[in-house]
Amino acid sequence: MTQTKKNTTVKDIKYYSRKFWRLFFYTIGGIFLFFLFASWGLFGAMPSFEDLENPESNLATEVISSDGVTLGKFYSENRTAIKYQDLPKSLVDALVSTEDERFYQHSGIDARRTFGAALQFGQNGGASTITQQLAKNLFHGEGSKFLLFRMIQKAKEWIIAVRLERQYTKSEIIALYFNQIDFVNGAVGIRSASKVYFNKEPRDLTIEQSATLVGMLTNPSRFNPKRFPERAIERRNIVLKQMVRNNKLEESAKVLLQKKPLVLDFHPESHQEGTATYFREYLRDYMKNWVKENKKPDGEEYDVYSDGLKIYTTIDSKIQEYAEEAVKAHMENLQKEFWAQQKNNKNAPFVNITKAETDKIINQAMKNSERWRVLKADDKSDEEIIASFSKKTKMTVFTWKGEKDTVMTPLDSIRYYKHFLQSGLMSMEPQTGHVKAWVGGINYKYFQYDHVGQGARQVGSTFKPFVYATAIEQLGMSPCDTIIDGPFMIRKGRHHVTENWEPRNSDHKYRGMVRLNQALALSINTVSAKLIDKTGPEAVVELTHKLGVKTEIPVQPAIALGAVDITVHDMVAAYSTFANQGVYVKPQFISRIEDKNGNIIYEPVPENHDVLNKDIAFAVVKLLEGVTEHGSGQRLRTDGGGSGDNRWTGYPYQFKNPIAGKTGTTQNQSDGWFIGMVPNLVTGVWVGCEDRSARFNSITYGQGATAALPVWGYFMKKCYADKSLQISTSEFEGPENMTINVDCIGKSRYSNGGSSGKSNDSTAVDQPEEEQNTEEFEL
Repeated sequence: MTQTKKNTTVKDIKYYSRKFWRLFFYTIGGIFLFFLFASWGLFGAMPSFEDLENPESNLATEVISSDGVTLGKFYSENRTAIKYQDLPKSLVDALVSTEDERFYQHSGIDARRTFGAALQFGQNGGASTITQQLAKNLFHGEGSKFLLFRMIQKAKEWIIAVRLERQYTKSEIIALYFNQIDFVNGAVGIRSASKVYFNKEPRDLTIEQSATLVGMLTNPSRFNPKRFPERAIERRNIVLKQMVRNNKLEESAKVLLQKKPLVLDFHPESHQEGTATYFREYLRDYMKNWVKENKKPDGEEYDVYSDGLKIYTTIDSKIQEYAEEAVKAHMENLQKEFWAQQKNNKNAPFVNITKAETDKIINQAMKNSERWRVLKADDKSDEEIIASFSKKTKMTVFTWKGEKDTVMTPLDSIRYYKHFLQSGLMSMEPQTGHVKAWVGGINYKYFQYDHVGQGARQVGSTFKPFVYATAIEQLGMSPCDTIIDGPFMIRKGRHHVTENWEPRNSDHKYRGMVRLNQALALSINTVSAKLIDKTGPEAVVELTHKLGVKTEIPVQPAIALGAVDITVHDMVAAYSTFANQGVYVKPQFISRIEDKNGNIIYEPVPENHDVLNKDIAFAVVKLLEGVTEHGSGQRLRTDGGGSGDNRWTGYPYQFKNPIAGKTGTTQNQSDGWFIGMVPNLVTGVWVGCEDRSARFNSITYGQGATAALPVWGYFMKKCYADKSLQISTSEFEGPENMTINVDCIGKSRYSNGGSSGKSNDSTAVDQPEEEQNTEEFEL
C-alpha cells in the first residue's frame, strides 16, 4: 500500500509539471502571436512607415507678418508645430519628471513601471511612457473602454511606441508630444497653450508657468487654470516637487515658486479678434482660390485648416498696430460728434430721406441679418419673422466703451448700428507694392464688411489728380499754367451729357485766373470740369484704369468731381503710381507660402507696368504737395486750430517733411477721404456710414479733412515716433533733366484762411444744419 501511494505521488508531480510548462509556453506563444497579429494589423489598421514618418498632425495655418509676428491662424484645431530647440529646459524637465522619469533609459516601454503597475492592478496609476501617450494621441485617441478592445489597443500602443523610438530621437518625441496635447480653451499644442494662457512663446515661459502647463497633462479640463485656478496651483506644485525629486530643481527654488500666485495673461485665439482681423478674412477668402490653383505634388488640394502652412505676408505688425490704434482713436472721437448731431433727428441716423426710403433700408437690413437667416431656416413665414423684430430681447451690443448688455428690439438694434461711422485704411510701399497695413472697419466682430477690399465708395475730390495727370499728359500742361476759375457749363450733347451740366465750387466763390497747382490745392471744381472738357472723359477713364482702378467708370464729365465708386485698395495703388515715378505696381500682400516642413510652395511674381513718364508723375506729386502746404490738407502742418478742431484726433500734427496728399468729400458729406504720401509709404483713409443717407448735417465734420485726414495724421505720428520703421521724411525723388515746370513763383496767391486749416474740399454744396428730433440711441 505504501509503495503504491509513492508511485502515484511521483506520477502526479510529473503530470502537473508538464501541464505547467505547456501552459507557460502556450501563454508566451499566445502573447507573441497576439503582438505579431496586432503588428500585422489583424486587430485593426496599424500606421505604416510613411504614417510614422509623417503622422497626421492637423496643424493650423499661420499668418505671419513681415517682421515675424504671428497675426492669426486658420485652423480646425488650434495647433502650431514647434521644434525641440524652441522648448525651454524647464518645460522638458517638468514633463519628464512628472510623466516618465525613466524616459531616457527605456525604448518606448518601461518594463519596470509596467510590471509594478501590473502587480498593483493599476491602483497607483498606469505605466504609460511619454512615447506610449504619444502613440495613443497620434493614432487612435482614447479608444474603447471595453476590456478586450482596451487590451488590443494597449498592445498596439506598445508596438507603435517601439516603432516611434526607432524612428525618432528622444528630443523629437518630446517635441511631437508637446505638439499633440489639447490644453482646452482652443489651445492645441504647447505653442498655442503658451499664447492662450500666458500670451508668450514657449521659449519665454518661466519655471512655474512650465509647471502649470505640464500639470494640465493629467486632465486638461480638471486642471484648467482659467476655470479652476486652485486646482491648477495644487497640481503645479506637485510638478515642482517632482522636479526636485529628479534633481531638476533646487529645494529652495521650489519653496519660493510654490508660494507664487497663478498669474495668467489669458488670450483665447479667435478669428474675430486680435490683429489684422479684416485682412485675415480677406486672406482666407483669397486662399480658397489659391488652393485650387496651387495643388500638392500628388494633385490633391492643400487644406488651409489642417496642413500647417505658413503664409508670410507683407503686413508689418507695428504699422498695422498703429493703423488700428489711429482708426480706433479717431472714430471713437468723431462718433461722439455724430451722436450729438443726431439727438434731435426723428429719423436718426438718416438725413433728408422719406419714410419709404427709410423702410427700404431697414427691411433690407432685416433680410440680411443672422436672425432672419435662422428663422427662415426654421420655416417661419416672413410675417412671423418681421413681427419678431419688434419684440424686446436681451442682447450684447457694441459701444466704443466696450460691449454692453442691454434690452431692445432687434429693429431698434438695426437702427442703432446704422449710426456707427465706419472706416477703411490701407497702407502700401509704392516701390514694391507691399501692403503694410489693412484696416477694413472699426470692429470685425460686429461689422464684418471690409471697407478696404470690398467697399467701393464715391471718391469725391481724390479723383481730381487723375484728371490733372491726364491734362498734363494729353495737353502738355504744367502745374504752373494758368486757367480761369469762373462759371462754366458743358452743354447737353457734349461728352455724352444728357442735360446741361454746370459745376459749382463748394464755397460758391470764383477766384479768376489761377495756376493749376493752386486749383488742385484749393480743390476748385470748375477747373477740374474745364480740364476734363479739354481732354475728354475717355482719356481720363483710360488713364484711371491704367492706374489699377478696376471699377467701371462712366464716360461722363461729372467723374472729374469724383462721381465714381472706387475701393480704398485701388485708390492707394493708383496714388502709389505717382510716388513710384509713374510705374504701377499691383498691391501684394503675400511674400511666400511654406508647407509644414518649411518648403517654399509659392512665391508671387510682382506685377507692374508703366503708366506715366517720370516727369508727369513727379509733376502730379508736386501738385499734391501743394494740397498739404496751402490747401485742404494744410492742417497737417498747422497748430492754430480751426472749425471742428476738437474732433481732429491727435492735432496738432506739425509735420515738417514733404507730404503729398488729397482730401475728398462727396455730395451731402456721405464720404470723407484722405490719401497721403511720403516717398516710401502711401496710405488711404475713407470714413462714412454704412448707408449714404446716414451722414453729418454739415461739411464741417463730414468733409475728408475732418473725417479722414486725422486718422492719417495720428497714424503717421505713431509711425514716425517708431524709428525702427524708417518711414521717410525726405523729398520725393524727381527725375533728372525735368522737362515740366513745377517751380512756380508767387506762392502767396495760395490763400484760404491762413493757417487755420479751414479749407473745404468737396463736390458738395454746404447746407445749413436742420432742425431734427429723435430718441437718443447712444450707449
